[in-house]
Amino acid sequence: MFRINKEVNSIEPLTSQTFAELGFRERQHLQEWIAKSPSCLGEDLLIIQKEFGGFSDTQERLDLLALDKQGSLVLIENKLDDTGRDVTWQALKYASYCSSLSKENIRTIFQDYLDRNSPGEDARSALVEFLDAEDYDQVTLNKGSTQRIILIAANFRKEVTSTILWLLNFKMRIQCFRLTPWSSGPDTFLNVDQIIPTKDVEEYMIGLASKSLDEVEAAATEKNRNSVRRQFWGELLKAAGSKVPRFANISPNHFHYVSAGSGLRGVPFNFVATRSYGRVELYIDRGDKDENKLIFDELYTQRASIETAFGGPLTWERLEEKRASRLKSEMPGDSFDEDQRPALISFMVDAMGRFEASLKEPLAEIQRKLRAKSQEE
Repeated sequence: MFRINKEVNSIEPLTSQTFAELGFRERQHLQEWIAKSPSCLGEDLLIIQKEFGGFSDTQERLDLLALDKQGSLVLIENKLDDTGRDVTWQALKYASYCSSLSKENIRTIFQDYLDRNSPGEDARSALVEFLDAEDYDQVTLNKGSTQRIILIAANFRKEVTSTILWLLNFKMRIQCFRLTPWSSGPDTFLNVDQIIPTKDVEEYMIGLASKSLDEVEAAATEKNRNSVRRQFWGELLKAAGSKVPRFANISPNHFHYVSAGSGLRGVPFNFVATRSYGRVELYIDRGDKDENKLIFDELYTQRASIETAFGGPLTWERLEEKRASRLKSEMPGDSFDEDQRPALISFMVDAMGRFEASLKEPLAEIQRKLRAKSQEE
């Protein structure tokens, strides 16, 4: 590795050193670097525990336990300058131990981690946000044999790499990252390089893994879920009929929501249904955060009159950390439960009729103001 010297138009070699020479330690330094910046491993990972020792009848501890965006457990084992001979066997044992962790086990493990490192944060909310789920009931964790292993070290012994390459033939999800510290004067740099498998091979192995029985079962489950949702929306849209004309030409779909325009671009009315609730909402997302918040605030100044027209309180969510904002009214209920559907549909259709009527004039006024502003510009 070289440092570019722009002043003299040349390159200067950096000095490769060992972690030991630099005084770095495995737990105190390497583990903390990964925990604070897991994206250095080339993807979004959520660290849910450090020094995880929740294995029955053993005192062994896994360096880092994480989740990927698919809800799979990722076991991260760190070594400094040398992997040693037994790191592969050690990691495989940890994977077998973690394979039995349930969704509630994982939530509890993560909550314990948050309580010690980020007091006040809720594991359920963090999992929903990280996995981009509709709600916690829709979160799926540690499904089947999807556990992954990441090994990190400055040097991988031949007996380790040969074993891992062999295991990859059996669709084991294992990655090796070589970490190399470099120095230039007082500055120290870290190079992170995935050496096994290469990106091309990794994509190929993922393609094979997608044909596994677990993935087939997942596809069947998803197909059934889509069918149930289409059936629910068919019943709801039929019940809406002339009561909510703006949804008259909307077709059932397999998503957790159906939308219809409000007359204001980027601000649709939505019916939303999950296993936890049925909801009517006005979702404000015109692509610009400031403009979204401005529309929300304009509506909020009329909160009293809007809620009076609606006939009850609404939930106002400015969603400070997100681009969009939302107004909603919802009731608990499971749209997948046939016995709960009639009450849920009745509530949603009635609420939407009152909801859109209460917002008709406020939205029209905002539309007029936006047009006037556009003409002035």
